[in-house]
Parts: sequence; C-alpha cells; structure tokens
Amino acid sequence: MPGTELFGAEERKEVNDVLETGVLFRYGHDAQRNGHWKAKEFEEEVKKITGARYAHAMSSGSTAIATALAASGIGTGDEVLVPPFTFIATIEAVLFVGALPVFAELDETLCLSAEGIEKAITPKTKGVCLVHMCGGMADMDPIMEVIRKHNLVLVEDAGQAFAASYKGTATGLFGKAGSFSFDFFKIATAGEGGVLVTNDEEVYKRADYYSDHGHSHVGAKRGMEQHPILGFNYRIGELNAAVGVAQTRKVPQIRETNRKYKKMLTELLSATEGISFARIADPEGDSATFLNLLMPDTESAKRVVDEFNAAGVAGFDYWFLNMYHFINQWDHIKEMRTASRLPIQVLGAPQDYAKLELPKSQEVIGRLISFGIRCTWTEEQVKQLAKNISDCVKKALASVHA
Repeated sequence: MPGTELFGAEERKEVNDVLETGVLFRYGHDAQRNGHWKAKEFEEEVKKITGARYAHAMSSGSTAIATALAASGIGTGDEVLVPPFTFIATIEAVLFVGALPVFAELDETLCLSAEGIEKAITPKTKGVCLVHMCGGMADMDPIMEVIRKHNLVLVEDAGQAFAASYKGTATGLFGKAGSFSFDFFKIATAGEGGVLVTNDEEVYKRADYYSDHGHSHVGAKRGMEQHPILGFNYRIGELNAAVGVAQTRKVPQIRETNRKYKKMLTELLSATEGISFARIADPEGDSATFLNLLMPDTESAKRVVDEFNAAGVAGFDYWFLNMYHFINQWDHIKEMRTASRLPIQVLGAPQDYAKLELPKSQEVIGRLISFGIRCTWTEEQVKQLAKNISDCVKKALASVHA
C-alpha cells in the first residue's frame, strides 16, 4: 500500500515544522506555534479529497469510527447491523459505545448488501455500521433505499476506502458520519491516525467534544473550557497529523497510479480461466488499493494460495483465514471474552455469535484473494505479477480437476 512506500522531503518538512516549535499538542499554545496547526491542516486536506463540510482528526481509524457512532446517537442497547468481513475494530467500536452488533450478509462488492441489511432488520434495529472494504465501496443506491425505508442511522467505516466514491459522493458521506483510517497500511498514512467526516454540524460538534474529554474548544483558555458532554481522549498528536498532511496531498497522484496498474492487472488476468473479480459498485470511484480476485470455490482458492506460497508470490491476502478481518477467526467475539463486562454481557447478545449462519458471506470470502496495489511498481513488475498469478491459478485449478 502506498502509505508504506512514499516518505520523503514533504513529510520531513511537515514534521520539522512541529519539532521546531516544540508544540506536539493539537490545542492551544498559540504563541509558540509559529502558525503551525497540523491537525487542522490535515483536516482541511481530507475535506479537499472528500468534499466533506466537516472533518475531525483523531488518534486512529478505530477511535474515529467509535466517535462517529457515538456522535450519531448510537449508544447503550442499540442494535447495529455490521458485516462479518471487516477489520475487527468495527465490531469493537460498536461494542465499546454500548451497542449490540448484529451480523448481516454481504455480497460480491465485499460489503453489506441491501438484501442482507433488509433481512437482518428487527424492531430493535437502530442503525447500520456499513464498511467499505478493500478500496471499493458498497452499492449505495439500494442500501440507501433500505436505510430510508426503515429510518435507520447510517454510519460508515471507510477505513480502507479513503479517496473512493460512489456516483460522485465520497465514501463516508452517505450517512450521519463516516471515518477513515490513516494507519501504516492505508493509501495515505499518519503512522497512526483517523479522520471523521460529516456534513452534519451537530454531529461534528459532538465528535469534537467527545474525542477530547468533552471539551467545548470554545473561547476560554485550554483547561477552562466548558464540558457539554462526557468524552474520552481520542486526540491525534501534531507529529502524526504532520505526516498525514504531507501524505494526503499525494493521494490524487497515488490513486491515478493505482488505477493504472489495477487496470493493467485486470486486463491481463481476465484471459485466465477461473479468475473473476469482486464487483465494484462504481468503477469510476474505485481508489484501486486492492485487486480482489474471486476463485470458483473455496477449495480452488486454498489450492491457489498453496501455489502462491510454493512459487514465492508475495503481497496477497487470503481473507477467509485472516485473523483480523473475517468472523471465522473471531473466537474472542464469538465467546465475548473481555477484560471487563460490556453492556452486551448484561443485556444479552441479539445473536448466538458462535452459531451464526451467513452462507453468502462464507461463500464470497471463501473465494476471495486480494493483492495490494503498489504505486511504486513498474509496468514490467505488473506484467510479471500477472504472469505469476495466472501460472499459479492454472496449476491450482488443474490439480482441483485432476
């Protein structure tokens, strides 16, 4: 992913701005700053990419999605529909604001489907935490029909989908609030960081308060502000924000290069029997950070992975067995193993997580193998990777059919 690839003079300049002032805290100390407010600059850069009215930078994508849920009115006892395929932070965020996750089915976009959401709704459903996975986006038109029909609160975890959009609207801006991750493995990185976006002024204000112990950030000297609500420390530091500023400015060029190489790989691999691709709800809005292959079935996918490993093909994920991203491996969630009691352990789980039946999700993720796109590749490297993938798939499928 480009966030791990592109560090240079731009990042050093932004970080040095902070180090030269000695002000690492995002609030106050106006006189010492020499005009440098990196968290604010980071937020402005994110607004340029997304078109959001409001953006608020925080310590991680995880804290950003938790804040988005809380600021959107999700809280204790609310049932929230979630996907079984996501980074585990999505589920943790729902639990840690006191809500109860209800798993629903996804489709070949790798995201929750309108049909999956509709089937999972009960009289207790308050909202949907929709995750835009692997650089793409959910199929938003039919999903929004369901959201409006049932008057649900929509919050978007777009941690992997910064700079993606659907029919001209950025991911994260369809619901009450959305979040992006800027950790080390995203299209742009702050080292650690996240940004909440929204077009709703009241949601933004609550997020601003909530992520800094409830401080209002209005008028009075730091430490003397009013506290409209309770909150916690989800602040980003100026050093992380400084890296985020430089990285986010590079995103348009990164995305253009990603799309070029993903298009090349897709065209080269389309001729290989047995390879299909995850559906992109809006190809024009793809951030192209992943090439998502779908094998004919789970057994074929496992054989292909074996061939990749034997041939030394690197840079892929087989999500079906991924410890962080798919429900099959989440024994701690299924058994609700926690350090202290959460509301779900008092109120009761809305599903038996150990015995969930999600056949569509199992079928899709069982076939999914993804490659991260690198903007620093050369065209020759792209062609060689396509050949390696094709050779391994042909060999694996021949052994399946032998």
